[in-house]
Amino acid sequence: MNNLRKILGLIALLIFMSGATAFASESASAENPKEDVNVKELILEHLADSYTWHITKVGETDIAIPLPVIVYSQTTGWHVFLSSAFHEGAQHEGLSIATEGKYKGKIVEKDAQGNDVKPFDFSITKVVFSVLFNSLLLIIIIMLVARSYKKDALQSKKGFVGFMEMFIMNVNDDVIKPCIGKEYRRFAPYLLTVFFFIFINNLMGLIPIFPGGANVTGNIAITFVLAIITFLVVNLSGTKEYYKEIFWPDVPLWLKVPVPLMPAIEIVGVFTKPFALMIRLFANILAGHSIVLGLTCLVFVTVKLGVAMNTSMSIVSVLFSVFINMVELLVAYIQAYVFTMLSAVFIGLALVEPHHTKEAHK
Repeated sequence: MNNLRKILGLIALLIFMSGATAFASESASAENPKEDVNVKELILEHLADSYTWHITKVGETDIAIPLPVIVYSQTTGWHVFLSSAFHEGAQHEGLSIATEGKYKGKIVEKDAQGNDVKPFDFSITKVVFSVLFNSLLLIIIIMLVARSYKKDALQSKKGFVGFMEMFIMNVNDDVIKPCIGKEYRRFAPYLLTVFFFIFINNLMGLIPIFPGGANVTGNIAITFVLAIITFLVVNLSGTKEYYKEIFWPDVPLWLKVPVPLMPAIEIVGVFTKPFALMIRLFANILAGHSIVLGLTCLVFVTVKLGVAMNTSMSIVSVLFSVFINMVELLVAYIQAYVFTMLSAVFIGLALVEPHHTKEAHK
């Protein structure tokens, strides 16, 4: 009961902080009532990656955390400095952040013809910092749980350690083991890591203040890397029977020769599986963040419609934003669960045995 109260109190605190942030933004917008709010630009700005972690705005002063810029130019070499050097569109060491064009929002430099050229960028952006921070947080959590078991593995665990044990065993016994089969132990470390990595980044993305709020799993570069890793694990672990079913499936001969119709379909399927993993996670998390931001923008859009309309729509905006945030807590778990389950299913399909071996086991 006490744990439940603590969880509910934490949720209430997060909601309060979210409301406080929205109120601060509303106050800042009210100071400039003649300016129309560009909802599209506002949402895209919050969803995009950046070189500075913007926290809030007090009057005309932006409260932000500058992040390290690390770039390599083929003409001027390495550049390492803080992103605060780009304050108000300024240039630094011949570098600047593009405000338009295909490199919009990225660090660029001018070539001999005056065109924007993108150097090799290794900067610690908002998403990169969030990935590093959340990964460190996950490592600390798992190490604390492991330390508790190292001290006394036979003792029944309670509290947070007991909760983590239940969580881990649930994913291991109800997802990984049934989907992969007898060889599940080989892949359990990877799949458990993927599950908790996605889950903790989803949760941190719902917290509206630093170090939360980054759109990590809603960034297609992150989901692309996760999908590529699963793709490599699946295809490097595949059995001979798995590749036989791809290149010479058990179908009528005319579907394979002279036109390799079924092998072509199977090969396409090899790449569509990780593509589906990438798009599903990216689209669901991005959509959740976009909906919350869109609902928040109702407060600003209805300012010119009068006090009564703006007040009523502000109440609707807050209520629906809280509701969607509660739904997003569930989505944070579901998306981690689905990505892990489908990865386990794909691995299990790659470990297929010859048909005669299956009959022998029966």
